[in-house]
Amino acid sequence: MNDLIPLVNKLQDVFNTIGSDSIDLPQIVVVGSQSSGKSSVLETIVQKDFLPRGNGVVTRRPLVLQLVNTHQTGAPQPPSSVSSDGTLNESPDRAEFLHLPNKQFFDFEEVRKEIEAETARVAGQNKAISRTPIHLKIYSRNVLNLTLVDLPGVTKIPVGDQPTDIEKQTRNLILDYILKPNSVILAVSPANVDLANSDSLKLARQVDPEAKRTIGVLTKLDLMDAGTNSLDILSGRAYPLKLGFIGVVNRSQADIQSNKPMADAFRAETEFFQNHPAYRAIAHRCGTNFLAKTLNTILMNHIRDKLPDIKAKLNSLIGQTQQELTSYGDPSFTGKAHRGSLILQLLTRFASDFVAAIDGTSSEISTKELCGGARIYYIFNNVFGAALDSVNPCENLSVQDIRTAIRNSTGPRPSLFVPEIAFDLLVKPQIKLLEPPSIRCVELAYEELVKICHSCGGKDLARFPRFHAKLIEVVSDLLRERLGPTSDYVESLISIQRSYINTNHPDFIGGGGAMSALERAAQKKKKEMERTRKPSTHNVVLAGGESPVAREDAGEKSLTNAVANLTVQQAEREKGHVRQGSHSGSISSVSSVNGSTGPSPAGGPGAGKDTFLNYFFGGPQQRSDRPVLQEAQRPMSQNVAKEMVMPKTVLDGEPLDFDKKLDHMTGAEEFSNLSDREDMETQLIRSLITSYFNITRKSIQDLVPKAVMHLLVNYSREAVQNRLVATLYKEELFNDLLQEDDSLSAERAKCKAMLDVFKNAFSVINEAM
Repeated sequence: MNDLIPLVNKLQDVFNTIGSDSIDLPQIVVVGSQSSGKSSVLETIVQKDFLPRGNGVVTRRPLVLQLVNTHQTGAPQPPSSVSSDGTLNESPDRAEFLHLPNKQFFDFEEVRKEIEAETARVAGQNKAISRTPIHLKIYSRNVLNLTLVDLPGVTKIPVGDQPTDIEKQTRNLILDYILKPNSVILAVSPANVDLANSDSLKLARQVDPEAKRTIGVLTKLDLMDAGTNSLDILSGRAYPLKLGFIGVVNRSQADIQSNKPMADAFRAETEFFQNHPAYRAIAHRCGTNFLAKTLNTILMNHIRDKLPDIKAKLNSLIGQTQQELTSYGDPSFTGKAHRGSLILQLLTRFASDFVAAIDGTSSEISTKELCGGARIYYIFNNVFGAALDSVNPCENLSVQDIRTAIRNSTGPRPSLFVPEIAFDLLVKPQIKLLEPPSIRCVELAYEELVKICHSCGGKDLARFPRFHAKLIEVVSDLLRERLGPTSDYVESLISIQRSYINTNHPDFIGGGGAMSALERAAQKKKKEMERTRKPSTHNVVLAGGESPVAREDAGEKSLTNAVANLTVQQAEREKGHVRQGSHSGSISSVSSVNGSTGPSPAGGPGAGKDTFLNYFFGGPQQRSDRPVLQEAQRPMSQNVAKEMVMPKTVLDGEPLDFDKKLDHMTGAEEFSNLSDREDMETQLIRSLITSYFNITRKSIQDLVPKAVMHLLVNYSREAVQNRLVATLYKEELFNDLLQEDDSLSAERAKCKAMLDVFKNAFSVINEAM
């Protein structure tokens, strides 16, 4: 049992070598307000004057005080001296500071000065406090083995140049120590102040509400008013504590100034309790000697109870620290004999992580967000698809552009049909609109691969920052090399689509389909107009007028008859040509367009379709046979012919400025009023462009992701390891690549030192148990 407290002292010494407080070691924490007599209690226990004294806050840093009895076996002994008569002198009392390991203090006045100097060095001269403790070990034959922590006294109001929040700082510092469950709280309270105002007991109640590890000390019992005493408190009736209250009488300020010996102070204290009428019955349970023995017993029992938990905690810390040290890598493996294998191992691991991130087979895959190959799929399916869908097939294509293309494609000839060259001229720039989203898709996939590259490499590569940077650089160069060919190929896909307009595509709507769609749209619009005009038409008919619907039906009927006559005349002309041996070849051309080898009857199923197609996309040989031209054969009057040859303004003698007319001609004037035919041709061209653009868009949406996967993604994942080995596996680069990070080396050394400390502490406990 007597070895338990020295055991804890050894553990404290072990942990103090690295400045670690990972283990909550059993210790007694002294808490009290200013001028409560804390320092006097400690000096009485040690029987030495060694603590700083003065007004205000004197203790401004925690003082970890280890008391070692030199009479016990195993206690370190200083060199003994031999007197002149040959007798062996007792070893003198001495003190040692942790920050001065090779220096011993035999004069305790020097100990006080060193405490003051060390406090000022860390906490400054402005009465501020510091959390950094001072470790002091005192060897004496007059002390019991104890471990005490003296904390700054609780203060209320800042004095002088103290910080304004000095009370908060002091309370937080005290709570940091007494919150530890292995700490025994020594709550010092002056007897001449009401116990209800005791700051030490109030703080102890916050962290130890059941009062299981709090022991109370009443000081200044000799300064109480006459006729009063603290017997109820010392007996545990006023404020019960499991460990009880102990009363002490310290030296007065006059005794301190007169350097009253400690032996005389002990005798005076004993006489006070034995002669006091209230305390005479409990005198054997009062005084500094009884306090020291009680603290020694409490601390030993506390250590005995907590030692198994400390051992289990140490065992756990050893395992955690060993695992952390392993993560930093073994520096012995970076020797010259192992450099090549280490480089190859890290190269392979980096390449495997890169491929696994793309394939989605990485063991460290995230469950919070998309990463790796899943993001590439998201780019293909969501980002690229949405970008293509947002492109309008007729974007930046106005009615004026369509009419201009139709007129320009016919040259000086009148526009009898909708020429195919106009469709080609208009649809190719629209297909070009698909190129920017496609190129952007390639760039996004490239950027995602670069992100994957930067995320590869674990803690093993973190040891070698230059090596990791080189790996990223090589893979980035590989990806950059593949970016150019992939972008060029995607651009060529767009150029391929623009180079040949395949109007025979099975999904293309064609001229007949477009006309049918326009007719259905016109009929639907007509029905809607009829429904809206029906009430007003009924009123007009009742009034005796002609209804607008009747007029519209009449006009539409005449238009239908004209188209029908045109169809019949065309069919008859085709039959006539067949009977004449088809010398003009027009029927053959129509049949070849429709995919048939023989003539189609006029009333056959393909006659209407051929007529509409030939009407809008007729060839040059058919134009001379169009019945529309027969209207030009009607006899004209002489005046009309004269006007066709010479404008009326010239005949009337008026001057005509052609240049001025051309200069003032604008698109608004030219296309302000479109005829029904021109409007139908414009809508027809728009329908054909939209149909062919959708076919091309669908093809591009399928081909671009395939090209990116083949030329960029798959190529990179298959070639990454070969490129890394070919570029970096060179012996002349090994020294540069395997240079460790300085901060990581320091962390490894610190971790190794901590592991050694934990193992040493574990062995100390094993020896004691």
